[in-house]
Amino acid sequence: MGHEVRVVSVVELGASKDRSFYLTAPWREERRELEGVEVFRYYLRAVPKAVRYNINQWVKLCQEAVDRYVRRFGKPDVLHAHCCKNAGLAAKEIAERLGIPYFISEHLSSGLFERDFGKGWQRHAWLKEQMRQAYEDAACVLPVSRELVDDLAPFFGKDYRWQAVSNIIDTNFFTFHERTQSPSFRFCCLAVADIYGKGYDVLAAVMEKLKVEKVKRLNRTFELHIAGLGTDLRPMQELFAHVPNVHLHGHLDKHGVRDLLWQSDALVLPSRSEAQPLVILEALATGIPVVTTECVPESLRIPEACLIAPIGDAKVLADKMHEVMHIAPSQAFSDAVRQMASPAVIAQKLTELFLS
Repeated sequence: MGHEVRVVSVVELGASKDRSFYLTAPWREERRELEGVEVFRYYLRAVPKAVRYNINQWVKLCQEAVDRYVRRFGKPDVLHAHCCKNAGLAAKEIAERLGIPYFISEHLSSGLFERDFGKGWQRHAWLKEQMRQAYEDAACVLPVSRELVDDLAPFFGKDYRWQAVSNIIDTNFFTFHERTQSPSFRFCCLAVADIYGKGYDVLAAVMEKLKVEKVKRLNRTFELHIAGLGTDLRPMQELFAHVPNVHLHGHLDKHGVRDLLWQSDALVLPSRSEAQPLVILEALATGIPVVTTECVPESLRIPEACLIAPIGDAKVLADKMHEVMHIAPSQAFSDAVRQMASPAVIAQKLTELFLS
């Protein structure tokens, strides 16, 4: 789009989760170029269970990083924070000091916030207030869906300017792919191994139901391919131990995800909470239909491409998975995603917002 863009990134490392890298990660700025964009990366070694201290240190390190940026390149015209936690907090402080506007893209759902800070944020009311103030002072908040505004209203209210802007996907990479019908219908599910949050417990019950009731009538066998961080570990192995034709792939890189989508006939995502799942956009971009739940925003429910079941309802989800077996992949699904979430479309929307 002709704009000058650089990224400041602060990566928080956990003492247990990132044990080896926690000790060996660079202590100074790490400068690199990613796809033509300069990225200045810093690592914060978090103190276990010290939430307030870690967030304050994150914001402080981000402020110092932007100070270095200004000395090198001058004052930016706009700050774009990619979610309020913790970038929105830092953007508010930095923007006030520099006298420039800031925008917050938001992609975290209430469920993800409560996973980190507890039900109702009872021990972190101070943080909720800081984030609410960052929302209200922003030039505009950019939730990935309209529904996310209502979802987060109990935390941050609605007293701020907002404009829904979809997640972006590489529609030149996730492209339509012709499939040839085989005797086996191949479902895929792409989600981290959060068994309750992603609804894997429901999916396991559904696969048992499909095995007994549905597929015999359709005269086709079926497979389920599951991929995502941790999906090849013991809890998932035990969950699907008694279901045939289920393949657990674990983590896949970008090319592995695309290959799995190209080899699949439909995506199933039985989540209990989502803001705007990228995997649905990626699946539709490759042309396959999707079965998911009511937590998915309306913007993703492309007619004839998305079948919706109530959250946690194994019976209806099984019916929808049976129904999707009659829907062929379509170039029209891919075209709809390109019009919604391609780099060119999102860049144009952001440009208009930043210049308004």
